[in-house]
Amino acid sequence: MEFLALFVSLPTQGGSERVRLWRALKALGCGTLRDGVYLLPEQPAHADALEAVAHDARSAGGSGEVHRLCGRDEAHTQALVALFDRSADAAALALEARQMMADLASLDAAGAVRRERPLARRFEQFAVADHFPGPASRQLQALMADLRQAVARQVSPGEPSARAATVPRLDPAAYRRRLWATRAGPKVDRLASAWLIRRHIDKQARFIWLDQTRDCPGEALGFDFDGADFSHVGQRVSFETLLASFGLEADAALARIGALVHFLDVGGIPVAEAAGLEAVLDGLRALRSDDDDALLADAMRVFDALQRRFRDEGEIQ
Repeated sequence: MEFLALFVSLPTQGGSERVRLWRALKALGCGTLRDGVYLLPEQPAHADALEAVAHDARSAGGSGEVHRLCGRDEAHTQALVALFDRSADAAALALEARQMMADLASLDAAGAVRRERPLARRFEQFAVADHFPGPASRQLQALMADLRQAVARQVSPGEPSARAATVPRLDPAAYRRRLWATRAGPKVDRLASAWLIRRHIDKQARFIWLDQTRDCPGEALGFDFDGADFSHVGQRVSFETLLASFGLEADAALARIGALVHFLDVGGIPVAEAAGLEAVLDGLRALRSDDDDALLADAMRVFDALQRRFRDEGEIQ
C-alpha cells in the first residue's frame, strides 16, 4: 500500500490561509504524520486534491510538495493506516443519530426531515473522508440506514418493509402492455422503478397511482408497497428488485442508478450524485404536486440523462 504525502508550510502571519488549509485537509480526510506532513491513500483524485492544496500554499508565500510514501514493512504500513482512524468522529455522529431516533416520536414529519437532513449530509461528508472504515464506521452506517428508514416511515407511512426472499428471474415478454400500480405521490424509488419499467421492461406500460394500496386492481402489477409483485427484498429496494427480476443487474449504468436510489431510499453507502438527484426530484415534486403522471414524465428525462452520463463515463474508462 502506498500513500501520497503533502509536505506543506505557511508563513507565520498567514492566519486565514492556515485555517483554509486546515479545513481543506480535514474535508479530504488526511492522516497527520506530523505537523506539516499529511497523508492520503494513493489515488489520482487524491493526487489532484493535494496538488491543489500545495499550489494554494505556494501562492500564499509558503511551500507545498506532494511525494509518494510507503511503509517499511507491514507493521509500519498499519501504523500509517492507524493515522486515519475516524472512530471518535463516528461515535459522535452515532450519538446524535441515536438521540434523534429517541426523539422521533415527538417530531412531526416535517420536523423529522429538517432534523435528519443535516445529519445525513454530515454522514455523507464523513463517509467520503473515511478512507479505512472500521467497526465504528460500519456501525454508524447501519444506524444511519435505520434512521433514514424510520424518518421515511414517518413521512410516508406506506413505505414497504423488506421481506426475506429470493428474487426469481422473470421473462420480460410476459410483462408487456401491462397496467402497473404504485402509491401516489411517488418519491425516488417509485419514480426510478417506473422509469426502469417503461424504458427496459414494458415500453408500453400504463401506470396508476394509488391513494390506498388495498385498492390495487387485480389485473395490475404492483410495485413498492407491501404485498406488491415487486418491492423491497432483503437488502434490495424496489428498483434493485426489478433489476434482479429481469436480468438487468449486469448493466453498469443501471447498477449505478440502483446505488443512487438505494442510498436515497434507505441509506447505506453514500453516492456522490445523491444530493443533486434528491434536489432535482424534490423540485419536480413541488412543481407537479397535483399530477403524478406529469411528475413521472419529468422524472423520466432526469433518469434518461443519468443513464446516458453513466454509460458515457463507463465507455471513457
